[in-house]
Amino acid sequence: MDIIKTGIDLTKTIKNVSRLKEIVSVLARNGFYEFIIKTGIHEKIPGFVLPSSTLKDIESEIAELDLENSGTGRDWKKNSWGKIVGNRLKKAFEELGPTFIKLGQILSSREDMFNSAFIEEMKKLLDQVKGIPFQEAKTEIEKSIGKKIEEVFKNIDQVPIGNASIGIVYKAELLNGEKVVIKIRRPNIEKIIKIDISILLFLAEKLESASGEIKHLGLSRIIDDFANTIHNELDFNLECLNCEKLTANITRLDPESIFHLPKMYKEYVKENLIVMEYLDGIFFSRTQEIKPYIKIIEPKLLKGVKIFVSCLLDDGFFHADLHGGNFLFLKNQQIGIIDFGLVGSMQKRGRINLISILYALVTYDYENLAYEFLEVAEYGKIPDIDVLSIDIKRCVEPFVGLTVRQMNFTKIIGSVIKTLAKHEIYLPKDWFIVFRALMVLDGVGRSLNIDYEIFALLDENVREKIKKVLSFDELSKDGIWGLKDLSSSLRMIPRQLKWFVKEFAKRNYAIDIRLKGHEKDLAKLSNAIIFAAYAFLVGIFIFAGIYVLEKEVTNGRVHITTLTIILWLAALAIFLRGRSYIKKK
Repeated sequence: MDIIKTGIDLTKTIKNVSRLKEIVSVLARNGFYEFIIKTGIHEKIPGFVLPSSTLKDIESEIAELDLENSGTGRDWKKNSWGKIVGNRLKKAFEELGPTFIKLGQILSSREDMFNSAFIEEMKKLLDQVKGIPFQEAKTEIEKSIGKKIEEVFKNIDQVPIGNASIGIVYKAELLNGEKVVIKIRRPNIEKIIKIDISILLFLAEKLESASGEIKHLGLSRIIDDFANTIHNELDFNLECLNCEKLTANITRLDPESIFHLPKMYKEYVKENLIVMEYLDGIFFSRTQEIKPYIKIIEPKLLKGVKIFVSCLLDDGFFHADLHGGNFLFLKNQQIGIIDFGLVGSMQKRGRINLISILYALVTYDYENLAYEFLEVAEYGKIPDIDVLSIDIKRCVEPFVGLTVRQMNFTKIIGSVIKTLAKHEIYLPKDWFIVFRALMVLDGVGRSLNIDYEIFALLDENVREKIKKVLSFDELSKDGIWGLKDLSSSLRMIPRQLKWFVKEFAKRNYAIDIRLKGHEKDLAKLSNAIIFAAYAFLVGIFIFAGIYVLEKEVTNGRVHITTLTIILWLAALAIFLRGRSYIKKK
């Protein structure tokens, strides 16, 4: 996809040079003049004069604040940097429009990379997107459904109930009287985002080449992840599918119908339009309005969090943005969930890794925790495991001795992520989405003063999942799949060897290996390796036979099937064949 290419030259963005000028000018006016000078970007734009900034240089302003607050015992320099840079960036993003506001919202979730003062400034962008004239929205809606609005809707409120970076949300009523919401994609937003991201990647590359600190932050990586995420959010068909899949998963785990997800009107769902049921309730983010209902919500939310954790660990498909603005307390006392643009998914191997990481975390097994992170993380060079384990221990140690109920999951996982970043170890985007989702969910309970702890629920669920992963059935299934893979490899190796020998002979290569005095030792080693392979196959066939046998238990009696006998006879034959290699001298 061209919107996420990293090697963008100015010649490729020249057709968007006016937008590039605008972005550079806005950044310069908002206090990033020095950064732009360092990169030399302005010199590459023909006929462009860089506007100067009336604001102080960032480093000078930080130094002044640091001097003013010296002796207070607080890390003013670190917090001042986040506050000053965050505030300036927030103003620039507001001026530059939806793409940059969406980027700021993404940055507000990266607690692993930026300090709290910067994060707080970015969070101010969550409600800063301007709307569009209703007539523009009406034109887009009619174009998408292929009908006049009056032919589908009895009425539409012209004042939107939500202004997101990508879509505008209106409350409406169908001709049959059903209350719905219409989410329409902003006109031309796809083209705007495509242009902006190409320029952002170009700027990120220049900034990273000019500043080691910015390169260490991995700005290009953030922009690249942002491009992938926003590309998926642009297609409302995907949001509809996400909602339907989550509804099916949650319904299976929710016999008490605690949750309610909106019905999708699929006949009106398009790439740029989605019509769904209107959920009438109070958002959890409205703390004063929701306060009278806390006693009703508390037991429901506790059960709901268990459902969420089960979705994550069992199915690997989950809502990845469950903050207070996406939870509603409905009039029928159910908990409503909205906004399905951001979801997470993990395959079985990833879920097993996640369970292992969480188990190491809740049991304070620091060395294994380091190894588990290295198995899934991205890093340039292999770190010193001993140092990494010690650093992880130091960041988790303050919580040792507390009961599970007393622990703050957000602080623990945030501390671990920052420690990994210190060693230049970065979790893939999908993994950070998992941890961020758990941290946000933990924060919802705290904001409502509800006494549940995500860490306690993870402790309970992870121990249960560990037992399941190590169960006989799971090990047998893995063994059978391992046998299948081994069988495929055994078929492939002779072919590859044959092709290699042909190519070797064609080019007249020759190998002459002479070993003296070690022939017997090498023969013994070779026989031992061959016998180990046979023993592995014997074990697989025996376990497969037992697995089949367990399925044939009726009223306490075991029925030995023909298949079990065949599997065990095959195991015996393989054992006898392999045994001959041990007898060889």
